[in-house]
Amino acid sequence: MSDRPPREPRRPGARPPFAGRGGTRPSGAPFPPRKGKGGGKPPPWAGAEDVALLYGWHTVAEAIGNPKRRFRKLMATENAIHRLAEEGLVPPVTPELVRPGDIDKLLGPDAVHQGLLAEVDHLRSPPLKDLAQSELVLVLDQITDPHNVGAIVRSAAAFGVSAIVTTARHSPVATGVLAKSASGGLEHVPFCLVQNLSRALTELKDNGMLVVGLDSAGPADIEDTGLRAPLALVLGAEGKGLRQLTRETCDVLARIDLPGAIKSLNVSNAAALALGIARRALKKS
Repeated sequence: MSDRPPREPRRPGARPPFAGRGGTRPSGAPFPPRKGKGGGKPPPWAGAEDVALLYGWHTVAEAIGNPKRRFRKLMATENAIHRLAEEGLVPPVTPELVRPGDIDKLLGPDAVHQGLLAEVDHLRSPPLKDLAQSELVLVLDQITDPHNVGAIVRSAAAFGVSAIVTTARHSPVATGVLAKSASGGLEHVPFCLVQNLSRALTELKDNGMLVVGLDSAGPADIEDTGLRAPLALVLGAEGKGLRQLTRETCDVLARIDLPGAIKSLNVSNAAALALGIARRALKKS
């Protein structure tokens, strides 16, 4: 089995829905302004033409159950169509009946698509000002691996995070591998895309949100840090951690103390642990 991420399908006569391995977009690509009706502007994912590709049972089933998700096309095998009917899920578009190998040709043999592949519009990005009174949000500082971001989205959905704030650049597109790793979480935790992360954190702080950055050099363990709502938890990329300006903008830095021989966690695991600690602290407060 190859460890390369599955290929992304391409519509005939169109640019690739997203570029690069695993769904990352090329850095430096322009972000033309787009307008939408209500709910903020659509995410300016470069090179994606506002198209997201979702595959796998949980990913597509959650999208079908989301009235905010606009479907353009749905490919499904006979077994998948029967399962949709058994689960009482009615797609907003008529599925195109295909063989499993037809989807394999588009995604590659390593993609676990379970007979479902959908082409949909990206969900709209909520305005930052609307998040300031949310009980809990996550902020990602240039975490670029789509598997990690997808796993973070899944944990965020499980812990009731209102939104994920990240930069429009240096972030993987919410499609393909990321969506599969999120296992339906994209339908419950929207991305709030910003141009400048430090300015976004400052705006959240100005509106009463406590901004806590996770940093191995933090002065105290997150369990010993006074957490209260509204709360924003900020995570940096593995290896690099939080960028200096991001670190300086946070209200407080906190670390995660680990009792075992290994003193570091994958960023998605760290996110899940921090969210669990934060939820307990917010419940007590």
